[in-house]
Amino acid sequence: MEQFNVKNHPTTRHSLKALSVILLAGFTLSACSDSDKAAVVVTPPPPPAVVMQSFSVTVTNLTANQPLSPVALVAHDAQTVLWQSGAMASVALEKLAEGGDSADIDGLTGVSQVVKGTGAIMPGMSETITVRMEATAAASLSLATMLVNTNDAFTGFTGMTLADLVLHQASSMRYHAYDAGTEANSEAKGTMPGPADGGEGYSSARDDVDFVHIHPGVISMDDGLAGSVLTPSHRFDNPVVAISVTRTE
Repeated sequence: MEQFNVKNHPTTRHSLKALSVILLAGFTLSACSDSDKAAVVVTPPPPPAVVMQSFSVTVTNLTANQPLSPVALVAHDAQTVLWQSGAMASVALEKLAEGGDSADIDGLTGVSQVVKGTGAIMPGMSETITVRMEATAAASLSLATMLVNTNDAFTGFTGMTLADLVLHQASSMRYHAYDAGTEANSEAKGTMPGPADGGEGYSSARDDVDFVHIHPGVISMDDGLAGSVLTPSHRFDNPVVAISVTRTE
């Protein structure tokens, strides 16, 4: 009897060959799949470009004999205002209005940047200062400065919306003097920090109406205010300052 050889049987050979092809194909697909997975590199999208904005601000003193304290140009959010007529002045504003000191404005809620002038702006003179920041850093600008031959007079603007400023187009305005309402307008010797007196600046005591309002102007010794150290040259009419704001970037 002929012995049956499984390996030599035609059907078995064809089956083994087919199985070998299937296994080889499976191995090849598996290898390709692993290789493809290893080759995939996920690249994160680039961060958005930082958009910068620059604003040039020119301040001109329109008074006859009232030097302006170093200007404080303030960038802040849309909710922040440095002052409001009829409302009580903050301590930061009180310090500026009584002594020309703007240091505390940096710490007010909502303030992102404060740029300060290089020195006093004398009558008839101007100074230009620039603030540069990311477009998302602030929504509004404010500016404040003291009339130093007074007890607590200041001027400027608050809450100028940056979105309203067109590139390279100047926005020019003239502004009145405000009274911080924190110190009585005695004009007495030793109560004013300017060159007309060289007296005290900020005092924590509040002895006036305690709300911000348009300043009534100074009286002076020649106009009947006994004890005043001011002269008619220190008087002022509104407006007291001209300010031009230009978006340059």
